[in-house]
Amino acid sequence: MFQLTLISDLIRIPPHLFNLPRELSIKQELNVKHANKIIPKLGLVISIFDLIEYDTGLFRPGDGAMYVTVKCRLLVFKPFVGEIIQGWIEKCTADGIKVNIGFFNDIFIPKALLFENSHFSIDENAWIWKMDEDTTLYLDVNEKINFRIEEEIFTNVKPKGPISVIENTTNSENEKEQTPPYAIIASCQTDGMGCCSWWE
Repeated sequence: MFQLTLISDLIRIPPHLFNLPRELSIKQELNVKHANKIIPKLGLVISIFDLIEYDTGLFRPGDGAMYVTVKCRLLVFKPFVGEIIQGWIEKCTADGIKVNIGFFNDIFIPKALLFENSHFSIDENAWIWKMDEDTTLYLDVNEKINFRIEEEIFTNVKPKGPISVIENTTNSENEKEQTPPYAIIASCQTDGMGCCSWWE
């Protein structure tokens, strides 16, 4: 689920951090720049793991900051295809189930990748799996669930320009449904998958 990834970067150290030890100020600026950000084809950066090396730094004319070339390792969330993960059901819709693992919630289990004989109940706001004639199991919101990673989707999200107050009120609902920069497609079709309580 987590990986260490080596990167090289150029970091700007502002003057107010010069009183700190060099390594501490570099780590601080690296975390500001990368932590909780999506790097395309890499995943969600959790934090800086360690520094491998860094140079003495250079100053640019007209800028009091120092520019340091750094090699470091990032702790990245990037599960592999086939990995089994636990999370919580955040939302159930007729299209499938949205799952939250605490720090990441762009995980979706489409209806085609749920158990056979499953159907969505509008009244219950849950997915119902008719396991056999005598057994009916529910996938309810806030239930702990096991699921399998099937696919990663990275999307190039363009920056937004300024919008007027009128556009802001009319587009507020549409913004919630925009494609995330990093999403995961999962499945819930085999033994051991689904609500953890089923298999205890």
